[in-house]
Amino acid sequence: MSGHSKWATTKHKKAVVDARRGKLFAKLVKNVEVAARSGGADQTGNPTLFDAILKAKKSSVPNENIDRAVRRGAGLDAGGADYQSITYEGYGPAGVAVLVECLTDNRNRAASDVRVAMTRNGGQMADPGSVAYLFNRKGVVLVPASGLGEDDVLMAVLDAGAEEVNDVGEAFEVVSEPTDLVAVRSALQAAGIEYESADASFLPTVSIPLDEDGARKVFRLIEALEDLDDVQNVWANFDVSDEVLEQVG
Repeated sequence: MSGHSKWATTKHKKAVVDARRGKLFAKLVKNVEVAARSGGADQTGNPTLFDAILKAKKSSVPNENIDRAVRRGAGLDAGGADYQSITYEGYGPAGVAVLVECLTDNRNRAASDVRVAMTRNGGQMADPGSVAYLFNRKGVVLVPASGLGEDDVLMAVLDAGAEEVNDVGEAFEVVSEPTDLVAVRSALQAAGIEYESADASFLPTVSIPLDEDGARKVFRLIEALEDLDDVQNVWANFDVSDEVLEQVG
């Protein structure tokens, strides 16, 4: 898992300063709106909204955009879309399993766009259930490693339901059951430890190691999928070594 986690962390940092920042902003704002619609505008009683707003702010989304999204989602302002969450399954190059999570107001458009991105980049769609069993739903909190040791993080989250703490380079990855995600991030806050993001994610149970060529092809597919307006998250069961990450850049 370490190679995949390190790649995901690096990608997250690069996305903040990426040329496609406008697209990233739109996805984060959509996430805030959906969280407000499902749990209300009060961050204290809606931890999903709290984390969605934190993630948006960490990526420099303007406060006014976030506030408007909260108001739309909570029904305080007109104009909110009826977004549906849909997950598509498929296989990428080298037999890598891929899960694609969409938030969309048009199921037909989302399905068509995902299918085209898959087929154009060496992937193929799969039947529901044929890929999902290769992943476990987990809570994942990313904690910047600045001035912290692994033991510091572990001691803070041990009694909150954390299952493991992984060193992924410039950050620590705290893994828990999704139901313990709020407790874990609350424990970090109580210990005065800042965290980068807290999300319910799909972690692979089995990973496929990739060489440089395979990594380039898989990364190209994931980038094509993430570039789609309706796609919020892409998960895949690959592993890459530090050497391959260096080669791919």
